[in-house]
Amino acid sequence: MLVAALLLFATACTTTAPTARLESTPRHDEWVTIESGGRPLHAYVVYPQVSRKAPAVLVIHENRGLTDWVRTVADRLAENGYLAIAPDMLSGSAPNGGRTSDFPTSDAAREAISKLKLEQVHADLAAAAQYVRTLPSADGRLAVAGFCWGGSRAWEFANRGENVAAAFVFYGTGPREEAGVTGIDGPVYGFYGGDDARVNATIEPSAALMKQHGKSFDPVIYPGAGHAFMRLGEEAEATPANRTAREEGWTRWLAALKTLFR
Repeated sequence: MLVAALLLFATACTTTAPTARLESTPRHDEWVTIESGGRPLHAYVVYPQVSRKAPAVLVIHENRGLTDWVRTVADRLAENGYLAIAPDMLSGSAPNGGRTSDFPTSDAAREAISKLKLEQVHADLAAAAQYVRTLPSADGRLAVAGFCWGGSRAWEFANRGENVAAAFVFYGTGPREEAGVTGIDGPVYGFYGGDDARVNATIEPSAALMKQHGKSFDPVIYPGAGHAFMRLGEEAEATPANRTAREEGWTRWLAALKTLFR
């Protein structure tokens, strides 16, 4: 009975923690609808509590869609002084034209993500970036961050001439061809789990291309951490390696943003 109760408690902590943060945040957060290619793009926006205009961070979700966990990432960025926007890249793809929250399961969302056309993805990200950059409380500067599927999209977004101050790639596969790096202006920071060979196989080729073209790429591999450690590292049953990687990842990310947007 005791073991069962402990397991139930751990599960409850895992599923309710993101919701608890979202419901208790003192920051102004809102859902907005942005026009993108003649269709509505839903996005979650969180405003920092600051007295000046703030730089923005475009947050690109995992292949699960815009989950509550991704929204907590946006909230923590705002807590640290940044205007955060997290577009729902599955807008219009769910049953009855819905978004991530309208899919019956995470697997259904993953399947829908795999069917998105890159042209639409890129157009949606550009629309979200334009929206957040032109908010009255924004100072016009923008960084991009992405997780897993979103990490790969962060590489692409930075390469598309969007005037990105920096890209933060969390365990997203990187470019293997010159065309994937020639448009990058700002630095790219990589965050990788040591036990994620599939993704890590792209680090060296991407690093070589970035060096060849005089671009800045700073990858860090966290020993023993697996894929998705930024999310898994905060769960009740997180492995020590994932928990450490998450903590160190956040510390590094926030320090880099502070230096970038001084």
